[in-house]
Amino acid sequence: MSVDGLQRFLVEVQKEDNATREDDQKIIDSFKHFHRKGLNLEAFFKYLFGDLNPPLASLGVHHDMNAPLSHYFIYTGHNSYLTGNQLSSVCSDVPIINALKRGVRVIELDIWPNSAKDNVDVLHGRTLTTPVELIKCLRSIKEYAFVASDYPVVITLEDHLTPDLQAKVAEMVTQTFGDILFSPGSECLKEFPSPESLKKRIIISTKPPKEYLEAKEVKDKENESERGKASDEEAWGKEVPELKGSHVADNKNDLDQEDEEDLDDGDKSQHTLVPEYKRLIAIHAGKPKGGLDECLRVDPDKVRRLSMSEQELEKAAVTHGKQTVRFTQKNIFRVYPKGIRVDSSNYNPLIGWIHGAQMVAFNMQGHGRSLWLMHGMFKANGGCGYVKKPDFLLNSNEVFDPKVKPSVKTILKVTVYMGEGWYYDFHHTHFDAYSPPDFYARVGIAGVPADSVMKKTKTLEDNWVPSWNEEFEFPLTVPELALLRIEVHEYDMSEKDDFGGQTCLPISELRRGIRAVPLNSLKGDKYNSVKLLMRFEFVAS
Repeated sequence: MSVDGLQRFLVEVQKEDNATREDDQKIIDSFKHFHRKGLNLEAFFKYLFGDLNPPLASLGVHHDMNAPLSHYFIYTGHNSYLTGNQLSSVCSDVPIINALKRGVRVIELDIWPNSAKDNVDVLHGRTLTTPVELIKCLRSIKEYAFVASDYPVVITLEDHLTPDLQAKVAEMVTQTFGDILFSPGSECLKEFPSPESLKKRIIISTKPPKEYLEAKEVKDKENESERGKASDEEAWGKEVPELKGSHVADNKNDLDQEDEEDLDDGDKSQHTLVPEYKRLIAIHAGKPKGGLDECLRVDPDKVRRLSMSEQELEKAAVTHGKQTVRFTQKNIFRVYPKGIRVDSSNYNPLIGWIHGAQMVAFNMQGHGRSLWLMHGMFKANGGCGYVKKPDFLLNSNEVFDPKVKPSVKTILKVTVYMGEGWYYDFHHTHFDAYSPPDFYARVGIAGVPADSVMKKTKTLEDNWVPSWNEEFEFPLTVPELALLRIEVHEYDMSEKDDFGGQTCLPISELRRGIRAVPLNSLKGDKYNSVKLLMRFEFVAS
């Protein structure tokens, strides 16, 4: 293939209208050890499967970063200090460091008096988790905050301290972060600043206390239903739950009685805050008294952060979907996992994103399909941890209604050609002791309910380099929030199928044409060699 032939391929098949002859020549030069005059078949195949042909556009940070913080989805952790489950695992700064290295921008710390009541520990209260000193966590945050991204890191503090220890925390935070701490004083902000204006800054936010009580408040029958579901769990994690308005509140304008008590406590704790501690708080959190209408009321003079569990949001979505979207246009909304997720599992993040929730808080150690979606979403915008919300979620004149099914905007056609690399990355008896593996691929969409679907290829027996050559079509009503899910599994007749790799890609940044798609492990780490060769096309509906 000559330079002219490669140019035609890049423009006509790959839809790279900006491709220049200089770019083409560079590609050919990088493979000249195969053939001096152009690309032979082997070199062309190496190019298609190589790092020069990724599935996502290499755009870096390209969203407008000058809008208020409330206009972005923000990569958010839940109980960021836990190494494992929510009840008995070790608390450490290591998971915090790992999260920051991955680009997470919101770190949550639960702060409690230590056993001597003279210092501050981080731990999951009322559990057997072993504590870590707050100062150690703060120092690690300072060291690693901006390794993956220059955009601001928010520390959400769940505060269970006496006033004298609050004063101690104020001193620790001020001394540790110094000039990089953003503190607007004790007054509430009228509008949040932009990520651009807060580059390389640390922001403190407090949340209503006693969220940990929710674990005890959940009804027994919900515990039972969760236990029933656990038996269906597949080897590679539960399927991402569908979004549905199944939890209808008995009284559509009431929150649970337990929450009412939380709100009173939250208000009292704000009143007793010591002044130097209060001055540190840039993002004020708390639930007003009253029902959902009061909770979601937009105050023209100040902005705040509101936290709800995934269950509370599911309830609110049934009766107050549009109000939630309107609230999130100016204020910050945080969703956190329900209390019975003691195994540190996660929920479907789309419940938050389709309602405009900026902080969809996840257990970053809870590996599985839900977390893969989170990894996929934040591959967008250069992996900086901030993704600009689509315009329709910010339109205050015509507020988006998540319950209304829109018309199809585009159709994504996906061809799964083949895969390779397992032979190099896995032991040769990993999948089957006596024969090559039997791979199949699952491809689908995570998005609004109308778009969400999973499809699968046929299983190809005894082949380390499966060639499926199957095409799938996905009609998309809200492509802006859609993620492409890709998984490979190895069919096992007698046991659970084996895991062979996964990835999740933001459709907004998908490159058209034939692309090499690297697959990741269960934990989201990229394999050295495992890739799929796929084709992506968008066609008008």
